[in-house]
Amino acid sequence: MDNNLERLLHMIMNSHIRYPHGINIFYHTFGFIPQLLLALPFVLALLFYLLAVWSTNRRYKSWPIYRTVCWAFGVVLATIAVAGPLANRAHVDFTAHMFGHLLLGMLAPLLMAMAAPMTLLLRTLSVPFARRLLKVLRSWPLIMFTHPIAASFLNIGGLWLLYTTSLYSLMHESVLLHLVVHFHVFLAGYLFTVSMIYIDPIPHRFPFLDRAILLAAAIAGHGILSKYIYAHPPNGVLLKEAEIGGMLMYYGGDAIDIVLIFILCLHWFRATRPRIGLAIGQ
Repeated sequence: MDNNLERLLHMIMNSHIRYPHGINIFYHTFGFIPQLLLALPFVLALLFYLLAVWSTNRRYKSWPIYRTVCWAFGVVLATIAVAGPLANRAHVDFTAHMFGHLLLGMLAPLLMAMAAPMTLLLRTLSVPFARRLLKVLRSWPLIMFTHPIAASFLNIGGLWLLYTTSLYSLMHESVLLHLVVHFHVFLAGYLFTVSMIYIDPIPHRFPFLDRAILLAAAIAGHGILSKYIYAHPPNGVLLKEAEIGGMLMYYGGDAIDIVLIFILCLHWFRATRPRIGLAIGQ
């Protein structure tokens, strides 16, 4: 893991993975169906978001353009990860699979969280429906799943389960398992992101210090897993390919985590900085 990035790029350009025969059968037989089922919710999410922006702009102050851009880019990246050339390549190339993991489970959730979809939805709905939505957001299941500890366990723990057991090879042989794993990767990544940085309204807010400690622990767990993959390939993956995927997961994950850390620290600074008006008054 101490090798420089130049070696990583060289290995990516020259990587050719060989998977078990069952995985190739799955890819050639069912490749289009799971891609369609995985991509459709993201396409619908983009359409509904744009419709909500159009609706709320007619009644209130214009919705920030940068939030719409974040949502659009997040949806596009998630769709690229589950449908199209990258998704096709991911069935036979562990490097492509890992790149898709970074897009689907880390970068897309971060961008979509920055788009504040719940805030937009609350602005769009009528007052009675908005109140009902707030009750749902305050329900114990959502409070539990958006708890930083639970979200971290679902996100990082799910990745450990995927790459250290036979689940990785099995998901290439079962359409249902393939769908479940990909939806879990995205949803767990999104819940983890919104549990660490509060863009939308959160009924139960946890202190910045607690979230910072849990974020550091989750980043460490992600990094350790990447090193484990580097030395212990998942079932059906050659050692050389595991080295490429492990380094991509390590460096790519750190790059996205830096953005997450920056946003958390920025919010922390804004919440704790002295107010100039109060200082002058004193």
